[in-house]
Amino acid sequence: MIEHRPFNELGGANHGWLDAKHHFSFANYYDPARMSWGALRVWNDDTIASNTGFPPHDHADMEIITYVREGAISHQDSLGNKGRTEAGDVQVMSAGTGIRHAEYNLETGTTRIFQIWIQPERRGSPPAWGAKPFPKDERSGQFVALASGFEGDAEALPIRAQARVLGATLKKGQSTTLSLPAEHLAYLVPATGRVSVNGLELNARDGAAIRNETTLEIQALEDAELVLVETAQ
Repeated sequence: MIEHRPFNELGGANHGWLDAKHHFSFANYYDPARMSWGALRVWNDDTIASNTGFPPHDHADMEIITYVREGAISHQDSLGNKGRTEAGDVQVMSAGTGIRHAEYNLETGTTRIFQIWIQPERRGSPPAWGAKPFPKDERSGQFVALASGFEGDAEALPIRAQARVLGATLKKGQSTTLSLPAEHLAYLVPATGRVSVNGLELNARDGAAIRNETTLEIQALEDAELVLVETAQ
């Protein structure tokens, strides 16, 4: 089963400096049918104006993954971490017992990100932050793990959840296959481009909520950049 969630039907809010679209219930957008997908709790598609951003605020007991689609995001937190994550790269913040952080677009142009929240397997762990570049040529034609709590994903940024975030880039006409355990769920969003997933066509920034599919056959109808979350139910 693959449920198509078109981008133009997502919830969201435009705050001027921030134009946010929500794949799941978030802030003032509430849909009881879209509260979570396995351990995946939030997938926000955020467009952040130049020299603006999220001022310092608190989180606890959540794995927060930021995938930068365009521009860059600059991070600082109460642990003393500071970093700048560019387009195509990923940062992970494990909020644990509590962390205060800020995320700013200090660039001259717009920054676009996917902000993904995954519920941790256990609560009360120490907070942590990390970032890593993922050159797109390493995920050309195939999915690679960007952040993961599964054994075997040694190159991925660690998260404390039974889930992984995968990324892939496909040229027009190129295809790839992804196998999923029968008991796992997946949520796929093309950051750019148009693709077919087991025969279902997705446009850029559409969501696909996937259940009971052990094989995904993905074909690029245009050059495409894909982000997928795989999670235990």
